[in-house]
Amino acid sequence: MKQYRSLQPTPANIRHWHGERASVEVQERHPESRLRAYELGLARLIFLRCGAARISHSPRDAAEARERAFTFLFMISGRAELQHFGRCVTLDGGDLTLCDNSAAYDLRFESRAEAILLRVPAGTVKDYLPSPDCFCGHRLGATDGLTSMASVMAIDLARRVEGALDGEDRERAARYLLEVVASCYATRLGHLVPASPVMTGRLWAVKLHVEENLRDPALSPSRVAERLKLSDRYLRIVFAASKESLSAYILRRRLEESAKQLTEPRWRGHSITEIAFSWGFNSAPHFARRFRERFGMSPRDYRQRNAAGAEKAGSGAGWPV
Repeated sequence: MKQYRSLQPTPANIRHWHGERASVEVQERHPESRLRAYELGLARLIFLRCGAARISHSPRDAAEARERAFTFLFMISGRAELQHFGRCVTLDGGDLTLCDNSAAYDLRFESRAEAILLRVPAGTVKDYLPSPDCFCGHRLGATDGLTSMASVMAIDLARRVEGALDGEDRERAARYLLEVVASCYATRLGHLVPASPVMTGRLWAVKLHVEENLRDPALSPSRVAERLKLSDRYLRIVFAASKESLSAYILRRRLEESAKQLTEPRWRGHSITEIAFSWGFNSAPHFARRFRERFGMSPRDYRQRNAAGAEKAGSGAGWPV
């Protein structure tokens, strides 16, 4: 059974940590940093210990993924923030979340942290969660239902694979863990799944298309309908399940990405208008007005207010890969 040697989680070896390319920045080196991965037959288990770091999986990285897979992230200690499919969740010890490698995500560990990741091919995940797409980017708290049990099982499995657990037992244990995790999502977030699997698939396809084309100024509901070969009416019906219109979703995601970029040190030399236009806006006054409605302040004030925090976060070494 394949076992990876212990590694320092640096860009040179973490770039394929989730089975595909990612951009990695390490702001704080942990003296006991560790990255180990184990094959479990139907899944891969990864144990990660690191300092403050950021792992970004861009739309381009997502498009180049070798196979579609879902990753269950168990926070063991520390704190992390995941931005995925327009959602932003903060994870503390004991929390659980899910992400999809066919879409972009941004994962930031705020300080020294430990996490266990269970990477499972999409086909296998759907044997346990028929609609995993609905749960991506949502947080299951440590006290939600069976989440604590799932976390304990993940920790125990990580410890046991360090020993003499053979291949058959590893796969059996992975299946037990997936069954418990599926129960966690079904009992706590089952209401997120639309009655129709077809609708679920359509909604996910629409959101994925939007995420991949946010920077396109021509992106609009009618353009999405045209590209996905859906009628405008059917598109409205599909997106109604998200309790947000498609045009509102596009605007919100563009504003969120613009705001994030305004606080990043690497974009300090770029003007606010340049950043806004790079995210599909074509009018500086319109961007400023919408930004104030969303965040309660002007883009300039937002950038200045967050400059100190961004400077601190970016003070360490960064290695885009």
